[in-house]
Amino acid sequence: MNQRFRITRSMQDNLPEQAITLEECKQYFASQSDFTYSQVFTIKGPESIMTIEGDFFMWRLGDGEIPFRLYEGDLYVALSAEAIVPKMLEIATDLRADVVEG
Repeated sequence: MNQRFRITRSMQDNLPEQAITLEECKQYFASQSDFTYSQVFTIKGPESIMTIEGDFFMWRLGDGEIPFRLYEGDLYVALSAEAIVPKMLEIATDLRADVVEG
């Protein structure tokens, strides 16, 4: 099973706005050429298809896509590939946020 990480500002007392907003994410990820926004994430298995609604910023990595999901003011990502770690840290730095497991 993949580890899941959260990009959050919840541990920072010095920011007036701790939540990462949808508008902020849309603006940030629009400046990243390898990201697209989607309101659904579809997982195709051998015998079924599951669709999850939400706010997803899809990172193109090779032939696949890695979802960064905005949920209740935090961004979540599962570490399914080693290349996600530096991208996750870059995003957290740019958004003035921390990375925590969970």
